Amino acid sequence: MRYETLPEFLETGKHALSKGPVAIVLVEDDVEVDTTLRHHHQSGFKTVIALMPAGFDLPRDLQTVVHRIDYDATAEGAMEHAVNSICAASTPGVWMYYCFNAEYLFFPFCETRTIGEMLAFHTEERRDAMLTYVVDLYAHDLGAFPDAVSLENAHLDRSGYYALARKNPADHDHPKERQLDFFGGLRWRFEEHVPGERRKIDRIGIFRARPDLKLRSDHTFSDEEYNTFACPWHHNITAAICSFRTAKALKTNPGSRHDIENFTWHNSERFEWHSRQLLDLGLMEPGQWF
Repeated sequence: MRYETLPEFLETGKHALSKGPVAIVLVEDDVEVDTTLRHHHQSGFKTVIALMPAGFDLPRDLQTVVHRIDYDATAEGAMEHAVNSICAASTPGVWMYYCFNAEYLFFPFCETRTIGEMLAFHTEERRDAMLTYVVDLYAHDLGAFPDAVSLENAHLDRSGYYALARKNPADHDHPKERQLDFFGGLRWRFEEHVPGERRKIDRIGIFRARPDLKLRSDHTFSDEEYNTFACPWHHNITAAICSFRTAKALKTNPGSRHDIENFTWHNSERFEWHSRQLLDLGLMEPGQWF
């Protein structure tokens, strides 16, 4: 299932957006594309969409289960344009998720439960979006893995995360209700190489489609309730997107690659590829879902 343009998919492949959950994967380079797509397909997404360069190949097993769209995901505004276009064309209320290649979604108890089961509970809690933390992954040995990507050698920071109240431009004395800016990981430790507007690690990565909804460049939405971490009466489920994206960028960008010899520090630990580790570290929480 291949489409030469996004408009072609929205015209002829729109049936794939009638039921969710839908995963949108923006492919920026050729790193771990197949593992990213397989991970999300196996997590229970009914539709997996890959927006990727025309010259990239897909393994045969993925060609039959992934809706592939030729697309330049590195262009200015490519993320917002793709997600907003697909969201507007979807059946209202369908759950959607977006990420980039070499990023892997984990949610509480994902080893034994599907993404659909979790979102069914989240819907019952009258929530239309879910906060996800982008947890940086990196190879322990950059000598062996110069692009900082290794699934078998992946590490993460076990501490160093914090949150600040999100400022309200309309009322400087009162921050936005139930909204926080989260920081940590490689973007915090190597902040001199990361522009200020890209240092946050929070992303509203899971949401319900609505024709008037707009994703913004800072990974928040035009509806402020979508940007909240919990409802007013209790804590809700949060998820984690375990991502090599920042590590890749820091080791490929000319301004930073020669300044960084190693990402490992005293608070590094091996990533176990299991939701229990993320729950124990406080990098996501089950809310009322047990």
